[in-house]
Amino acid sequence: MSAAAPDINSLPYADGDFFGFEGMLSPKERDRLAEVRSFLAREVKPIAVDCWNRGEFPLGLIPKLAEIDLVSPVRRQGYSNVFAGIVHAEVTRADTSIATFMGVHDGLFAGSIEALASREQQDAWLPDIYSLRKIGAFGLTEPLGGSDVAGGTRTTARRDGDHWTLNGAKRWIGNATFSDWVVVYARDVADDQVKAFLVDTALPGFTASKIENKISLRTVQNADITLKDVVVPDFFKLANANSFRDTNKVLKVTRLAVAWQAVGQQLAAFDVARRYAVERHQFGRPLASFQLVQSQLVQILGNAVSSMGMMVRLAQLEDAGLARDEQSALAKAFTTARMRESVAIGRSLLGGNGIVTDFEMAKIFADAEAIYSYEGTHEVNTLVAGRAITGVSAIV
Repeated sequence: MSAAAPDINSLPYADGDFFGFEGMLSPKERDRLAEVRSFLAREVKPIAVDCWNRGEFPLGLIPKLAEIDLVSPVRRQGYSNVFAGIVHAEVTRADTSIATFMGVHDGLFAGSIEALASREQQDAWLPDIYSLRKIGAFGLTEPLGGSDVAGGTRTTARRDGDHWTLNGAKRWIGNATFSDWVVVYARDVADDQVKAFLVDTALPGFTASKIENKISLRTVQNADITLKDVVVPDFFKLANANSFRDTNKVLKVTRLAVAWQAVGQQLAAFDVARRYAVERHQFGRPLASFQLVQSQLVQILGNAVSSMGMMVRLAQLEDAGLARDEQSALAKAFTTARMRESVAIGRSLLGGNGIVTDFEMAKIFADAEAIYSYEGTHEVNTLVAGRAITGVSAIV
């Protein structure tokens, strides 16, 4: 926004939390949330648009992210899933690309190790993962396999004594151009089951090429990965990853994180649209004084609040160990649909200024498309929920 934009904290309902969901957090969690927000305002927001425009990841930010210690807030630090979700939404609100970096490293990569590795493997790997001394990526999607990858994984793993040989290709792998490790999911040729391997990106036969020309999440370094006779010691086969059913243990949780991203994206759109409406004058008065503009702002806020309410309840179910796959699917489908509507309204409200990143809304609008698609498309997640309420599968 321009230098004349009002301070967000000077406006009513500065945090956008219209129904006071943050009041459900403990005092410790509220203090920690304030610390995270201060960090994001100081270290992330000032560089976000420039990095997005250049399509470059700010590697210098990683030590600062390590210092603020955002990895595994529930599993390692004992916070609630409600808190973890709100924090992930706040990171997204500051910059969707950095939130995606953290979602890949923490949710998908670290989550795979936590859910599927043996205790011995976790002890060997997690300290470096939690401290960001080792950056991770998650290799599931393939050039010819997205929504159908569960039954169509083409990357293969062949065991030979005390090692495995991996061959195949992965696509859209976030962080992979600079990560130290990638969890690669591959089909064991012996039993036709999908298994997981921790692959060092320095191994011979492993290559990662940046995907260019993206219109969304330009800061994220997505890559095409090729594995050609990559030899992995047996210790690096995740002990408890022996079928795609095991993989779903990771995806169920990360789908929740993406739904929280949809909340954060809507709050970001609300922030920018509201500031613009208050600052911008047309016909001699602020845009905010026009009824249709207020209606648009309230629609964005309503979408965000309804999405947040759904996610808070789902996080409570997750805390209680009661959350189900179909609930995660419905949440991802619903929140991202509301998000798509919200960012479109926000872009429209800014008029021509809504299509240039100088005013930030164009970046928010474009990044929403990635959230809408990854971690299960809207259509597939809808059908997962539909199967749950009818008992009939319409996916194939």
